[in-house]
Amino acid sequence: MISGETTARVSEPHADENRTETGRGRAGQEVGKSCVLVSMGGRRIMFDCGMHMGHLDNRRYPDFSKICEKGDFNSALTCIVITHFHLDHVGALPYFTEVCGYNGPIFMSYPTKVLAPLMLEDYRKVMVERRGEEEQFTSDHIIECMKKVTPIDLKQVVQVDKDLQICAYYAGHVLGAVMIYAKVGGSAMVYTGDYNMTPDRHLGAAQIDCLELDLLITESTYATTIRDSKYAREREFLKAVHKCVASGGKVLIPTFALGRAQELCILLDDYWERMNLMAPIYFSAVCPFDRSLLNAPGPCVLFATPGMISGGFSLEAFKQWAPSEKNLVTLPGYCVAGTIGHKLMCGKPTQINLDKDTCINVRCQIHQLSFSPHTDAKGIMDLVGFLSPKHVMLVHGEKPKMATLKGRIETELGIPCFVPENNECVQIPSSQHIKVAFQREFLRNSFNLDLSNASHGQHCVSDSVLGHEIAEFGREERTAEGILVMEKNKMPKIVTQDELLHILGAEEHLVQMACCCPVKLKNSDTGERNLSSGQLTSALLQLLLKEVKSKIACSFIRVNSDHLEMESFKARVCLKKLCPHRLKQGGCDVVSEVFFCCSWLLIDDELARKVLCIMRDVELEEPNQNYLLPHQPFGRLLDWPDPIPT
Repeated sequence: MISGETTARVSEPHADENRTETGRGRAGQEVGKSCVLVSMGGRRIMFDCGMHMGHLDNRRYPDFSKICEKGDFNSALTCIVITHFHLDHVGALPYFTEVCGYNGPIFMSYPTKVLAPLMLEDYRKVMVERRGEEEQFTSDHIIECMKKVTPIDLKQVVQVDKDLQICAYYAGHVLGAVMIYAKVGGSAMVYTGDYNMTPDRHLGAAQIDCLELDLLITESTYATTIRDSKYAREREFLKAVHKCVASGGKVLIPTFALGRAQELCILLDDYWERMNLMAPIYFSAVCPFDRSLLNAPGPCVLFATPGMISGGFSLEAFKQWAPSEKNLVTLPGYCVAGTIGHKLMCGKPTQINLDKDTCINVRCQIHQLSFSPHTDAKGIMDLVGFLSPKHVMLVHGEKPKMATLKGRIETELGIPCFVPENNECVQIPSSQHIKVAFQREFLRNSFNLDLSNASHGQHCVSDSVLGHEIAEFGREERTAEGILVMEKNKMPKIVTQDELLHILGAEEHLVQMACCCPVKLKNSDTGERNLSSGQLTSALLQLLLKEVKSKIACSFIRVNSDHLEMESFKARVCLKKLCPHRLKQGGCDVVSEVFFCCSWLLIDDELARKVLCIMRDVELEEPNQNYLLPHQPFGRLLDWPDPIPT
């Protein structure tokens, strides 16, 4: 495998197939209308397709023109992945598929596929049948949209096409919520959607494998909040509710039908049983609720949807109960800007103008308590630290708080962090790995392997035939340099320079340096020489190899038959009486020496000069027999020569 650098872009209209691109549409520096567009290696994924619960006009949907101005969404997108059934993540999907015309692959978990149409139909009824708004999509649209969905299991690896893989991980948050891992080639990322790092009574904490990621896109709803212990928050909630019903008041708990509602129902049911309380608890999303009970005397607790009091039965109950000081509205979750819930959380107003004809007097008690299924700042930091991605992108949060969290991630974890605005384009560098073939000659030249027993031909790096040889040099990290050759309809391969010349049918043209370098010998004498010149040459090369190895940390040095070799540097015992690469000829019998004819390419000039310095200063031990070569006179040590180009 070889690695390279690619870039990522946010909300880029057209993907370059040679680059990894990450894109996003909405929910950048706001909570709501989540729609994140990611492009990697020419594949384009839409993560979530949500609506904004605080808008009633065309601003409720993402700006789909950012995906493709001409509206050809089937060609522009590889697939859509929905993380969970909340409307700010799935609310625009029927509109996008049935009105805008997208017919490509859609993936979501099995629970989300079951629950999403219920949420969408409930929203449609509230907005159209009860509030009389213009219909954006019909019940038939919802049904047809869900027919296009492919459900996936947790940790199921889905091969969307030959290059794109996705895998879902447990996110906590609500039933069926998932984080999505996506990989194209060597580029990988995770989009978290909404998640919770703290387990509760009906859902566990988010779980994900330790993955090697170029990018982590994480929600940051509670970017600066560090919550108290769960038990302290539960005691505070129960105390407020108990106090209200004990005084004869009514408690409105606006919540979404699935998620926190189940958690709080379990909590209240246990508490009611322990305290032997008799005030009724109603859950309007599960059991039909008689609206006449809104004005019935006596205390009660009512769970009503939606959670942000943006419409539906929670708004109807709020209008009835808000004017009484005895009543309580407790807000257990996050509310987006523009909703009544958000106005109540920002400070207790005395009046709320619902529209130009409706004004609600607010005298009831307002209690805000964080039972949100979103993780807090500590959970976000824990996840980022665990995954240790190369880059982080924050979405689904509020701008000032996101800026604070960005600073923590970069300062404490040392990871570059991006906080894009809606529809902003951001470039993210990522690594790309390519599987290549190679010839035995490449490994031999790069790692000094003995592959004489390996079969001929090309091998992939993972080939078991070369497993033993690769394990020998793979114990430590090394870098191999070669030339990547890519031919049409063929697997890419990495070759040596000689192999490339053969492929191209070209001749090699090199600038080669040469120097005939003297080396001193210890304890010399002039006795008869009993070794042949070949034996003596080999002995001298081994002595020189030993000296060079002791002074240069290089694992690629070796002796090959008649020369010492390191990269392009080669040194041979010079048998010539007069050598053209020797600057001074002749000698004296003061110090015995032997000459080595050295040559190297210009690219290895620095390495060659280091070796020549060693040869200049070293004194080789005398071999077992006489060291002088035939007809080689004694010579004095020469001045240090400069290399001569050949």
